[in-house]
Amino acid sequence: MRAPDFELDGWCLEDGEQRHRETPSTFPIPDLQVREILQPGDFAKLIFKIAVDDDNDPEPIERMWVIVRERTPTGYIGMLDNEPSAISENDQFWRGSELPFEPRHIIAVQHANPDSLALAAQPAPIPWARA
Repeated sequence: MRAPDFELDGWCLEDGEQRHRETPSTFPIPDLQVREILQPGDFAKLIFKIAVDDDNDPEPIERMWVIVRERTPTGYIGMLDNEPSAISENDQFWRGSELPFEPRHIIAVQHANPDSLALAAQPAPIPWARA
């Protein structure tokens, strides 16, 4: 399964581990052991770089929550649980968009709740191509 690509998709994920290595005292992330054991319904916060038509900030960064839907051999499939503020609503990337991610992308975690467990079990409104 391919990872999100900035040129192809208009957005991609930033590496949270790399940001932590660059400034560990001001950019803490959960321990790797925590980032590797998430279950469907749990929340993961990721950093998204999004292409926009704005000369002042053509590649804004947004930190948004995703709900873990399933585990994969390299990480997870999640579903966006936020609405990006840097772009207008569209049918390709919005709340409900499904995406693959790895533990290295995770900058924060939260435990599942009844609502997130229910959402994780439902079909994604905007599924990720799995081929």
